Amino acid sequence: MEQGPYKYIRDGNGKVSRVIRIGTRKSQLARIQTDSVADKLKELYPDVHLEIVAMSTIGDKILDTALSKIGEKSLFTKELESALERNEVDLVVHSLKDLPTTLPAGFTIGAVLKRENPHDAAVLHPKHSRKTLETLPKNSVIGTSSLRRAAQLKKRFPHLEFKDIRGNLNTRLKKLDEKEDFAAIILAAAGLKRMGWDNRISQILGPEDCMYAVGQGALAVEVRARDTDILEMVSVLHDPDTVLRCITERAFLRHLEGGCSVPVAVHTEIKDSQKTYLDKQHRALPDGGSIQPGRVRQSEGDHAD
Repeated sequence: MEQGPYKYIRDGNGKVSRVIRIGTRKSQLARIQTDSVADKLKELYPDVHLEIVAMSTIGDKILDTALSKIGEKSLFTKELESALERNEVDLVVHSLKDLPTTLPAGFTIGAVLKRENPHDAAVLHPKHSRKTLETLPKNSVIGTSSLRRAAQLKKRFPHLEFKDIRGNLNTRLKKLDEKEDFAAIILAAAGLKRMGWDNRISQILGPEDCMYAVGQGALAVEVRARDTDILEMVSVLHDPDTVLRCITERAFLRHLEGGCSVPVAVHTEIKDSQKTYLDKQHRALPDGGSIQPGRVRQSEGDHAD
């Protein structure tokens, strides 16, 4: 039953409890990620009723255009935030890398969960299963929808060619396996692991090959800032080390005003045992071709979100 902006449920004993509605994208990976968050909340709050609300975003619908050419920073978040604003959901689970650094008024990040492996991975066509990107034949075509990945990998592996490939994880793997258009595709290692497809990873790309996207591998829970009860509930999911690293990454991205159209690559490490400082090397690739290295330092007391 509905009462004001919230949804409630009455159990067999007549007890009324609020239903916490969790917004997510419809893709299989998004559902797996959201289910993992819901499972953690259910374990912590067994009496809470949770409901998953799945929806499609602009980025899910436009599959014939490179992400960098769509001209929208909130490709995978806008519809979810609209549902949050209309009180159709109470919190939203995002891949943090998809979430713009400046949130709409009235919204806040309630939790950033422990980060999965943030690095990118190469998945090679079965006929190249014994090779690496370095040993692939000259002019082999590598599929990626990311300017960030393409710019770095072109420099690191100049004998390879790079071509755009769109679609969810399942679709891109199917395109790789069923055709011979691509010798390999580049995907986030975290997504492959969460899908249970670790065995498809041919090569993990370290920072010397390809630095990762800001927030890659981390999940964020976005909520309405006024919902203090929801904020308190999800705050226990916060992982301090992940938060420290991602705060620094997002502060740098905000400084550059980057989004899907501005490829920015990072590599973060916590340097001392007190976790007081975090050094970060970064590469800003504003034209998709040039690489600009640098380093910044962030203290634990600084905040970017």
